[in-house]
Amino acid sequence: MLERLNFIEAKYEELSIKISDPSIMSNQKEWQKLCKEHSDLEVIVNAFRDYKKVEEDLEFNKEMLGSEDDKELREMAQEEIKALTERKEELSMELKLLLLPKDPNDDKNVFVEIRAGAGGEEAALFAANLFRMYTKYAETKRWKVELMSTNETDIGGFKEVVFMIKGDGAYSKLKYESGVHRVQRVPDTESSGRIHTSTATVAVLPEVADVDIEINANDIRVDVFRASGHGGQSVNTTDSAVRITHLPTGLVVSCQDEKSQLKNKEKAMKVLRARLFEIAEAERLAGIAEDRKSQVGTGDRSERIRTYNYPQGRMTDHRIGLTLYRLESFLNGDIDEAIDALITADQAEKMKAMGNTEDI
Repeated sequence: MLERLNFIEAKYEELSIKISDPSIMSNQKEWQKLCKEHSDLEVIVNAFRDYKKVEEDLEFNKEMLGSEDDKELREMAQEEIKALTERKEELSMELKLLLLPKDPNDDKNVFVEIRAGAGGEEAALFAANLFRMYTKYAETKRWKVELMSTNETDIGGFKEVVFMIKGDGAYSKLKYESGVHRVQRVPDTESSGRIHTSTATVAVLPEVADVDIEINANDIRVDVFRASGHGGQSVNTTDSAVRITHLPTGLVVSCQDEKSQLKNKEKAMKVLRARLFEIAEAERLAGIAEDRKSQVGTGDRSERIRTYNYPQGRMTDHRIGLTLYRLESFLNGDIDEAIDALITADQAEKMKAMGNTEDI
């Protein structure tokens, strides 16, 4: 680990010289690339330099403790050693986390797809609850939410809702939400007071740039139709809704929330690109499935990840055994505690897999 950190610091210093070189600065594309690389290494290098400074101070105080006769100075040295030792441990852990492989999608915007599962109308209402939970969470982060497509029911639920969340680190936080969410509660339509169990499926996909996934125009069929609201009520008098079928995979994406056919097509293409990227990633990761298994699950949308129990007012995340007895605030978007716990568990698994648990 120390050898790797020394290499990173040397690379950082080399980049510092390069980005100050006028001949390189004249090539804006190359210069920006080097600046990005320099910036990415800066956090690690600063933490490593702090670590080395703490080590020096620690060694100095240990020497003073062994050679100093003054009682007061010895006590001061002991206090300094205790504080510096704690700081050294903190920086060691920080560096281990910084050296973990970074998910290239972490900084991207995301598409979130929520679909009602088992449970009919109650499942659709639960899907609407999840949609509200994620939009409220996005508000707390000051992220922007953009609706892509909806399929509403007569009583305010969603058979399906697809939306985009734009914001720094959106994927890094929300990627753990993919999977089956289960709710246990007494539906409003239930007269006997019997608890029902319903499900909804959540898929979180990173936004994909055009260059990441190329779609051949001959591989898609675009159909236009008249948009309609729930219950069949017409909400548009023109054929502005768009349905795109990707012929090689059979994937179908439709969008009707915009009045413009062009805007609906643009949105549908974005969602299609994200879904094709997900398929490509799943195929790539299948070959290294054993290496990526972790406590927080595989991110497979068929995996049951969480239960929301209304009678007991609790939320249980089955992947890490976390139970919170504050269901109302959780469904109001206060989900950071669960997300932070999932990130910590994921990091611990990755560190274990890398053998990255020894001290520097």
